[in-house]
Amino acid sequence: MAATAASPIPPFPRDFLWGVATSAHQIEGAATERGACVWDAFTAVPGNVKDGTTAAVACDHYHRFREDVALVRGLGVDAYRFSVSWPRVLPTGAGRVNAAGLDFYDRLVDELCAAGVRPVPTLFHWDTPLAVQEAGGWLSRDTAERFAAYAAVVAARIGDRVTKWITLNEPAEHTLLGHALGEHAPGRRLLFDALPAAHHQLLAHGLAVRALRAAGARDIGIANSHGPTWPASATDEDTEAAGLYDVLLNRLFADPLLLGRYPDGFGELMPSDDLAADLGVISEPLDWYGINFYQPTKVGAPLPHTTEYSGLTLPPELPFAPRPIEGYPVTDFGWPVVPDALPELLTAFRDRYGDRLPPLVITENGCSYEGLDDQERIAYLDGHLRALHRALQAGVDVRGYFVWSLMDNFEWAEGYRRRFGLVHIDYATLERTPKASYHWLREVLRAQRA
Repeated sequence: MAATAASPIPPFPRDFLWGVATSAHQIEGAATERGACVWDAFTAVPGNVKDGTTAAVACDHYHRFREDVALVRGLGVDAYRFSVSWPRVLPTGAGRVNAAGLDFYDRLVDELCAAGVRPVPTLFHWDTPLAVQEAGGWLSRDTAERFAAYAAVVAARIGDRVTKWITLNEPAEHTLLGHALGEHAPGRRLLFDALPAAHHQLLAHGLAVRALRAAGARDIGIANSHGPTWPASATDEDTEAAGLYDVLLNRLFADPLLLGRYPDGFGELMPSDDLAADLGVISEPLDWYGINFYQPTKVGAPLPHTTEYSGLTLPPELPFAPRPIEGYPVTDFGWPVVPDALPELLTAFRDRYGDRLPPLVITENGCSYEGLDDQERIAYLDGHLRALHRALQAGVDVRGYFVWSLMDNFEWAEGYRRRFGLVHIDYATLERTPKASYHWLREVLRAQRA
């Protein structure tokens, strides 16, 4: 760390937005005080979560939110990105509002405002109400309409204090992991038959943008995951496979939003009687575009056997297969640490979308490491912030950066085996302990404002 201390992170613009992020299902707990969601059903099946745990208690943020807001305030960030639990607000996904659940977010927003921290709610972070799933979930067009109605309920309650909104988090991962591969809730293994879930999430986004704007909201974006795709070799087979993967990760969920069209060959696969009308809704103008970035992916031609990659089991039926990226350090999750891939991604977005690309915000960036003296996380964040600064110098319009995550949490199918937090959670006592990275980031932000 001596080199980092001797070389301060270059100054970002004075109005750059610094934040930290969490999601409802991963931290809130209080599962009996909300409606059931798809993750409750998924984690009840033995073997679905690697350590056999559930998020029934998680970090108990629902009861300890004031303590957690104090940690956010102490960190010195400008904004806190959290998610609203759809089944906590509407236990069956529609109809009767759970007053206590809506009150919770009302109090959380008040607490953040009193602390001088900007609340940035995400309306969907994968916790579909179980009743909605049983009615068809994201494979059903009705879910998009229900989601828009839910967005209106939330906006009516907290919209007077919220000035920045996110509709969906990572619809690509929710489609791929939850509906195509079955590794996440709701556990469907549909492969390319999962594409309706992609379309209906994008449609839900567009309808929610309209609902939010009707409620007076102005600063609206989405949090999509993206990363550079590197062909495993220069062979035609590997470059073709990498090209398809790149479309699925980086264009299937960006082109409709920013260009009003699907990549070639995908529009006809979508379930719509009037695709042009749907794309008109999906491409409602955004005030900014959120990118969650963790790693690049090296991709080659399909392999004739099941493969393991980043904790996922990939079937041989896929028309591509990720390959290990060698020559870089890896996180405890096995993800390669490649800071230079971030400006590579951002400049590619700028070049591809031109004036159709609104200002960007890095809505997630972080890493999994054990320990309170988490020097590896400090090195990771340091490297990525410097890389992000290079992207700004190259002319990419990036307005903010959110670290994932404020605290250790329930890491989906990994359970509690992976720790992404700046704050350590003792899951036996729920004691919160800021890590070395928390203190490091606090000093970085103080220096940025000096």
